[in-house]
Amino acid sequence: MDLLNTLVDKGLRRETPTRAEALAVLATSDDELLDVVAAAGKVRRHWFGRRVKLNYLVNLKSGLCPEDCSYCSQRLGSKADILKYTWLKPDEASRAAAAGLAGGAKRVCLVASGRGPTDRDVDRVSDTIKAIKGQNEDVEVCACLGLLSDGQAERLREAGADAYNHNLNTSESTYGEITTTHTYADRVDTVRKAHAAGLSACSGLIAGMGETDEDLVDVVFSLRELDPDSVPVNFLIPFEGTPLAKEWNLTPQRCLRILAMVRFVCPDVEVRIAGGREVHLRTMQPLALHLANSIFLGDYLTSEGQAGKADLEMIADAGFEVEGAGEVTLPEHRAGGGCGSHAGGGACGSHDGGCGSHDDAGGCGSHAGGGVCGTAPASAPAASADEPRPDLVAVRRRGAGTDLAPNA
Repeated sequence: MDLLNTLVDKGLRRETPTRAEALAVLATSDDELLDVVAAAGKVRRHWFGRRVKLNYLVNLKSGLCPEDCSYCSQRLGSKADILKYTWLKPDEASRAAAAGLAGGAKRVCLVASGRGPTDRDVDRVSDTIKAIKGQNEDVEVCACLGLLSDGQAERLREAGADAYNHNLNTSESTYGEITTTHTYADRVDTVRKAHAAGLSACSGLIAGMGETDEDLVDVVFSLRELDPDSVPVNFLIPFEGTPLAKEWNLTPQRCLRILAMVRFVCPDVEVRIAGGREVHLRTMQPLALHLANSIFLGDYLTSEGQAGKADLEMIADAGFEVEGAGEVTLPEHRAGGGCGSHAGGGACGSHDGGCGSHDDAGGCGSHAGGGVCGTAPASAPAASADEPRPDLVAVRRRGAGTDLAPNA
């Protein structure tokens, strides 16, 4: 296909495709899907080989957010039955992080619900960063705390943070339909503050909220312009008790096309499959590794993910390898300075927190015995793609904020 050959050539040269080319990727047929994956896979392997970076989320403060992000289980007015707790102490967060690091994660993502941190909150997170790095010298730490005020990114950097996550989530033209308590411009400003402070900028999107192909291309091109080191791609988990609970718009094939489009537009950036991979990609998750070079290990913020052991088996079975702590994630031209100088370049970005990290993204799998997520009981009837699948969504009841061992 001429389109795919053109996109591969552009990706290898770090040349931006046209909007028409990006839209054409999303419009390809199911018959063309494997060709699309193979083409985008060439670009992924050129810049990242067969390495998969593992990231681990620690939810420092869960629920009770004053923002009204429609996708989020922690939002103002949410009726989702999630864990709710205030700030974890530094030693509690450090213990939670250690479980993920033991499972192979090289980056810990510290997330807290809320509009944005107070100066006292920045102090708390700074103490937590120091506690984690005191126990694990080589670990990369990303903070995801919401909208930043002047000087806060610099303070986090001084405390040892490597990265900051704040997702754009959707296109500027539709942002007001998803959130009313802050603006798209507020999010862009926070990404720029992180970048200017020398933090590795991480910003991504959420697909499946009812957006058009044009919206998806708009937000990905906006991300390309912001030039984050890491782009997490979330797939909406329609949590019961949120305004988007009935939005089941994604198929595994659609998710793969979206990931391929992101790879073509952002060829040399860490593309992470974030929230919702277990729920929407299901048994197609291994194919997505040919497009993205980063995933989350284990559970998300308020929902369960695939068992950590199953994640590791999936990576090995698909012919990929876990990226080691001593390996640099980003290509040399991105890792040489500025926000790309940090070894990992990635961050959080799983959709659910008030910081825009969508974790209503959980899945199941591990809570049903550790198998691959999306495996419904044998007696469950098949459901069409647009029907609600509450059997695929499980609220997190273990790990950070509980007395139970995490899933890592």
